[in-house]
Amino acid sequence: MKLAGIHHVSAITADADKNHDFFTRILGMRLVKKTVNQDSTSSYHLFYADAKGTPGTDMTYFDIPMAGRTYPGVSSISNTGFRVKNEDALKFWKERFTKLEVPHDEIKDKFGRKTLYFEDFEGSRLMLVVDDGKGIPYGEAWVKEEISAENAIVGLGPVKLTVRKAKPTEKVLTEILGFTLAGSYPSDVADMPEVLVYTIGAGGPAGEVHIETRTDLPPERPGRGSVHHVAFRVPTMEDYPKWEELLRSKGFVTSGLVDRYYFKSIYFREPNGILYELATDEPGFNSDEPLESLGESLALPPFLEPRREQIEAKLRPLSINK
Repeated sequence: MKLAGIHHVSAITADADKNHDFFTRILGMRLVKKTVNQDSTSSYHLFYADAKGTPGTDMTYFDIPMAGRTYPGVSSISNTGFRVKNEDALKFWKERFTKLEVPHDEIKDKFGRKTLYFEDFEGSRLMLVVDDGKGIPYGEAWVKEEISAENAIVGLGPVKLTVRKAKPTEKVLTEILGFTLAGSYPSDVADMPEVLVYTIGAGGPAGEVHIETRTDLPPERPGRGSVHHVAFRVPTMEDYPKWEELLRSKGFVTSGLVDRYYFKSIYFREPNGILYELATDEPGFNSDEPLESLGESLALPPFLEPRREQIEAKLRPLSINK
């Protein structure tokens, strides 16, 4: 059984309208699914991705209007990467962030690649990374008037995990999930160990987990802008139940087999408390909507459709249409 890279990253927003504006207008991503949190249907769940909702390209947000601020710390997913094709694209984004007053750093080298750290209006910790295209394939660019195909975001990049002790997390990545150590780079924090880079699948940024050790921080207190979980790609439906059997045989408490309709999932926590999801590539976001109209209306999976009227009555109105 082999995982194929990062499937999606899910985070929290306290303002779905502003969140939609940031990811669609400013970042140029496509809203491919407007649905609800299946575990709490009074909350929206918004999926932003490439033109087709390709696995490995989607950043998702749970809308929790009363979410408080995030207090960063360990046992967290502390950064989410997005891939661009070349350094010229990175320069385009730096200029765009400056123009649109998006908080950002200077372009920096990390692990032999050019990167650009930035934040959204809620302090989500994000990063653009140049991907030379030799690893996990790009997604299909969602071309906007101000953002060309060459400059567009073409998928998720690495996720960074911040932990107090790296060894337990390393053990799960390598001995259970099949990651291999690809190298390391210096921490941004003085006197801290190097950041470890683990990779899976065809490699490159879309298959990487970076482990940052921070002995100086308390556990993170999550809130708006924080990441809830990271999902890894299960490329075949045949392997999906086998992963559940493997995790349970290794002593993990799991969610069991969970049908999210657009993909099938298994959730579990690794020893540092970070929530992982294993999610299938199939069936995909066009299971209930045509590709050309993804995200344009409230989509409910079949098991929630009989409750549509009740669910819609509890959802607050959104100003977004697409």
